[in-house]
Amino acid sequence: MKKSITLPFLFFSAISFSQINSDSISSNNPQEQQNSSQRILSGNFGKAVTLSGYGEMVYNQPEGDNGTLDVHRLVLLFGYKFDEKTQFVTEIEVEHVEEIYIEQAFVNYALSNNVNLRGGLMLVPMGIINEYHEPTTFNGTDRPAVDHDIVPTTWRELGVGISGRFPEISLGYQAYIFNGFKSTAPDNSGGIKGFLKGKDGLRGGRQKGIESTVDSPTFSAKLDYYGIPGLRFGLAGYFGKTQADDEVEDLDGANIGISMVGFDVRYAFRKFTARGEFIYASLTDTDQYNTLTGKDLGSALMGYYVEGAYNLLPLTAKQKLFAFARYEQYDTHADTESGLDRNDAYNRQTLTTGLSYHIAPGVVIKGDYQIKDNALNGAEVSNQLNFGIGIWF
Repeated sequence: MKKSITLPFLFFSAISFSQINSDSISSNNPQEQQNSSQRILSGNFGKAVTLSGYGEMVYNQPEGDNGTLDVHRLVLLFGYKFDEKTQFVTEIEVEHVEEIYIEQAFVNYALSNNVNLRGGLMLVPMGIINEYHEPTTFNGTDRPAVDHDIVPTTWRELGVGISGRFPEISLGYQAYIFNGFKSTAPDNSGGIKGFLKGKDGLRGGRQKGIESTVDSPTFSAKLDYYGIPGLRFGLAGYFGKTQADDEVEDLDGANIGISMVGFDVRYAFRKFTARGEFIYASLTDTDQYNTLTGKDLGSALMGYYVEGAYNLLPLTAKQKLFAFARYEQYDTHADTESGLDRNDAYNRQTLTTGLSYHIAPGVVIKGDYQIKDNALNGAEVSNQLNFGIGIWF
């Protein structure tokens, strides 16, 4: 790895440490944290219409290159309560000022206090960030790279399923049937277009509810255990095959099989917090897929990270200033099939260290420095300095 450059912490010293109300949105206790849809479903207090939102503005400065300033995302969330059992949640996202997406749009029907039926465009429960990606809920200007190239956050698809909890054993559950990733389609030149590739694995195959193709539904499930104070464990699985357009679905290599498992943990005690996750995906028939499309998709994806953070302000203070460090390792060529050589440039490591300053309920200012490397001999990977502002209301 290249030599680190000191993070300019003085950026934060210019900010006033005025005392304000406690930030319930950014609670460091994982048993109290909620994501946007959970807050809308549980926090309308009898109101028919609920409005929420979050957003991120970031500055990224790679070594040796120009920096970039970006309104990365601005999101509006709307909820409507039809009656005591039936609610609707939708999330409308504008990325980079010009790209508009629907990130969630589902109906939730409460069969009982601990069983909900859901249908629509929903988040796939895998890891931490895919479900808890509001900017005040995680450290670092950018989301972990594991939750970009291994878990293709923000990963959402159309489906139906159930969610709820078994309170007597402190266990939450989710189980859904979704449409899958799109793998292939005919291109304009009469060839075959592939959406999956070696560098970022499955990310290019997300259909996002946009005229989604489906011929082989996939199964997704997650269990969350919260029976130990301050601690939360998650175990997730995703299984099925990709989807291909009708014109090409019978070709060898048009589809691949996917088996993904993930384990995550979050912990908080007084001023200390920690989290981590491990994700592994096994892909089948990638040799035929690469032959058909000319891509370099690996047959296994693997990634993990560990993170620790400490609040530098007194417990009695109403603001929070977390100093944190996160190490992640992720490889989208953890294994390959047939004659495809493993690309060591896809075996990557990142050390991120910095500060997250929660100055008001739902407002965080972030700064961090990233030391990046990969396993390719002689590779030159640029380290990066990042600053950001995040809001959630």
